[in-house]
Amino acid sequence: MTTPDWHDTSLPVADRVSLLLAEMTLEEKVAQLGSRWVNNDLEDTGESDPDPDTNHNVAPMQDVFAASSSISLSDASRHGLGHLTRVYGGVPVTAEEGAAEVIRQHRIVLQDNRLGIPAMVHEECLTGFTTYGATVYPAAIAWGATFDPELIERMAAAIGRDMAAVGVHQGLSPVVDVVRDYRWGRVEETMGEDPYLVSMLGSAYVRGLQSSGVIATLKHFAGYSASRSARNHGPVPMGRRELMDVILPSFETAVTVAGVGSVMNSYSDVDGVPAGADPWLMTEVLRDQWGFTGTVVSDYWAVPFLATMHRVASDTADAGVQALTAGIDVELPDTLGYGSALVERVRSGEVSEELVDRAARRLLTQKVELGLLDPDWTPEASVARAAGIDLDSPANRELARELAERSIVLLEAGTALPVLGDDRPPLRQVAIVGPCADDPRTFMGCYAFPNHVLPRHPGLGLGIEVPTVVEALREELPDVKIVHEQGSQVQGTDRTGFAAAVAAARDSDLCVAVVGDLAGLFGHGTSGEGCDAQDLRLPGVQAELLTELLETGTPVVVVVVSGRPYALGEVHGRAAGLVQAFMPGEEAGGAIAGILSGRLQPGGKLPVQIPRHAGSQPGTYLQPPLGADRTDISNLDPTPLFPFGHGSSYTTFELGDFAIDATEVPTDAEFTVSVKVRNTGSRAGDEVVQLYLHDTVAQVTRPVKQLTGFARVHLEAGADAEVRFQVHADRTAFTGRDLQRIVEPGEIEVLVGTSAGNLPCQGSVHLTGPLRTVGADRRLITPVEVIQNAR
Repeated sequence: MTTPDWHDTSLPVADRVSLLLAEMTLEEKVAQLGSRWVNNDLEDTGESDPDPDTNHNVAPMQDVFAASSSISLSDASRHGLGHLTRVYGGVPVTAEEGAAEVIRQHRIVLQDNRLGIPAMVHEECLTGFTTYGATVYPAAIAWGATFDPELIERMAAAIGRDMAAVGVHQGLSPVVDVVRDYRWGRVEETMGEDPYLVSMLGSAYVRGLQSSGVIATLKHFAGYSASRSARNHGPVPMGRRELMDVILPSFETAVTVAGVGSVMNSYSDVDGVPAGADPWLMTEVLRDQWGFTGTVVSDYWAVPFLATMHRVASDTADAGVQALTAGIDVELPDTLGYGSALVERVRSGEVSEELVDRAARRLLTQKVELGLLDPDWTPEASVARAAGIDLDSPANRELARELAERSIVLLEAGTALPVLGDDRPPLRQVAIVGPCADDPRTFMGCYAFPNHVLPRHPGLGLGIEVPTVVEALREELPDVKIVHEQGSQVQGTDRTGFAAAVAAARDSDLCVAVVGDLAGLFGHGTSGEGCDAQDLRLPGVQAELLTELLETGTPVVVVVVSGRPYALGEVHGRAAGLVQAFMPGEEAGGAIAGILSGRLQPGGKLPVQIPRHAGSQPGTYLQPPLGADRTDISNLDPTPLFPFGHGSSYTTFELGDFAIDATEVPTDAEFTVSVKVRNTGSRAGDEVVQLYLHDTVAQVTRPVKQLTGFARVHLEAGADAEVRFQVHADRTAFTGRDLQRIVEPGEIEVLVGTSAGNLPCQGSVHLTGPLRTVGADRRLITPVEVIQNAR
């Protein structure tokens, strides 16, 4: 037998793809646009659900399409297949068992596939590789709190190495949605409310994952995080200007700067147009303007949703045509709209075969680049490294620990923190109370395997070791008696535990109250996909529990372990210390204990604001004057309790020697902002120096301040560093009245500090010259240089 020309690895990738396409029938090309999810329900494993009411990980929409997606893998791949869906992530399997299943499914795809084209394997990786026994890193909202792109890149590279070792080709992460309403359940999956912070961290994740040979997937393109009333899948009442200036920059940066390989569409409609059927978004912006060359994959069932939910398509076949026309290349998790009906419409002339070729070419290009179409590729070789692999290795756990420690935010040290400070009296007994004190699941996001899948398999435990706060504090404070009372559940109205918790607090020298969230899916949690909040009061009766604890007279340190910010106005001023821990992952217990004791120096910063009141909306700091400031024309106070970028420390820092190297700068030039940061305390620590800009007069309303650069700086006691930001005028660009992105001449305020609410260094630059229209080639990043011990 002769080797097909498209197997020739000496040829350019594009040539190999063209040769292959020329060999393919219409049915074979359409088959590459589909997918199949085996093992996506209990019937596939022969198990029975112990309690149907706790069927936590089955999406409600999965049942709608169960009949259509019940086709066997053999039948589904009769002409080939684009993707295999979540072989490792649907049910609990070991790495070896998952690898055997990958081989089995690959062999089925290949056995009747005339051209022998393998399928790609994709998995979730929102808090690490979502599979049994794999490391659970902090949730994405905690990545935001690190303000540390290099650390996020290292984490993503580690996740990618594990996935690649077991034959996974694509990871469905990162989420680069920008938070617009804290009540949305998926806040935990985002990196915060600022487009620049999300851009920098999201791009770092893309670089890390793809450096390990796994394609990253941006989610959710675009507008998903801005639904009306923060309701999951809800309509997005957003104008195009807000979409372009707030939502799209993080996607654009990951495409044009980081070179992401894949994008996933949003479920939502923006101003009445579903993203999955929007050629302007999927083709004009993403490809024509930004130059994206990778694949667009549908969010799970987003194609049939065009018919069943959005009602912009008459049936699933029509939905497939609209999605393909808009620019969705691959349908996940099963083939419903891109199957035989699409073939029929092409045959009838209703749909151009060029659209099929366009999508197939994009996917086949990635398969060639991944080596799947090389002559020596085999399913067995693709998973050869799975044998004996430790998906929760000591190196992974060390990285998870570093992330957890760097992400925890000390809101306020108060009178009790650190508890082992030199000026603190010795402790005899500490009461640890609250529903998050001894439940390791509260440390993890909704896409962490223990919360995502294992609730359906209660006999398997967590699959990894996750010390709780109670366990960690007993180790951290060996000479102190630790007593524990739960007090309440995360959810519900049961107050029967209050009395014991209050008694324990009253009898102790200190009370640590650990409250917050338990992530789940579609109403089976207080945070996570489909777990939206009515307001920003702590879930259940936890706020009442805190009230009773605070009335005991014992100092109470409040630790909030959550996926979203909760209003703490009623606690502030009464608590002896406040700590925010955004779902810090499997190493959370030790990290929280170390921050409380003072062994660790807190350095996390808020990627979202902490509201003062439970009904505070809108919450984000990116507001024009009428939305950001308290005024006499409304009785509502929108100012936060703790602002974006805030984070305290057990040492102190000062900023000084602020300078801008020019007072006037052309609209196509750049200027340098410099500032010196000094550790004026007695111990080493990290400070995040933050640069904000404000356009004082513009043709449309602009935020009173917007993050434009940042640097996390480590300083020993007494040391200093100079931080220099190189700011191009492009960084002031915004979408004008005619929906063109412009750089406008005029005054720009320059503000530098340690949070959006603490900006002691202020100056201004005047942009001169003509108004400029800018495109995707504009500067999206503010380079920063840190010079330690500058003199």
